[in-house]
Amino acid sequence: MKSIISFVIRFVPRKYLQLVSHFFLRVLAVFYKGKNVTCNVCAHSFRKFLPYGRKARENALCPNCLALERHRLMWLFLKEKTNFFTAPLKVLHIAPEICFIDRMEKLDNLEYITADLESPLAKVKMDVHQIPFEANSFDVVFCNHVMEHVTDDLQACREINRVLKPSGWGIIQSPVYNMENTLEDASITDPSERERLFGQRDHVRKYGRDYAQRLSQSGLKMTEDHYVKEIDPALVNKHALPENEIIFYCQKGN
Repeated sequence: MKSIISFVIRFVPRKYLQLVSHFFLRVLAVFYKGKNVTCNVCAHSFRKFLPYGRKARENALCPNCLALERHRLMWLFLKEKTNFFTAPLKVLHIAPEICFIDRMEKLDNLEYITADLESPLAKVKMDVHQIPFEANSFDVVFCNHVMEHVTDDLQACREINRVLKPSGWGIIQSPVYNMENTLEDASITDPSERERLFGQRDHVRKYGRDYAQRLSQSGLKMTEDHYVKEIDPALVNKHALPENEIIFYCQKGN
């Protein structure tokens, strides 16, 4: 199973995976019945979650809603530390994750807009370098696992900052590695070399611990929230949360 998932993730474009993968995984869910872990996004329980990733991580992917560890952590963060589920909010979700879309669309308190350049799941076709909405339009912006793909991450963040309302906030997650500084080289275009250096064939940089500081150069106010460290370890195990994931919370800056 690990090798199959790893191969599919590496070589099948994400836009096609988004369209069909949930149908196949729900069939697999039958073989993972149990009560050992519970997905807090969809409330389904299993004996364990599916492996996921190029170097497949055990106990990662919910076969029902396709939430990964980071999605389950973000959902819990939104419930426990924000007004996302209660306040009237206008939300822009860039590169929307399939596990969130239907659930967020059903929340009566939200005006929820999905946008992406390629994703077939998004309602608005949009280049994050040039967001087609007026300044001060959104209360909340989500943009997860996008910045490592885009040509100019600071321009993308400047655009997010522009469309956020003065009191607006957001979450901008990316893979962050245990190294001091971000690695990037625009001259590297060979997919195999990009995978070797940046971790994935369609990545154009590999973020280090300077991630928040780097994005703050756009004008956004970036905060590193170590929320997972506040959670009861029993709950971390129950939901299979990522033990070292930092929530990169942003607010509108200058």
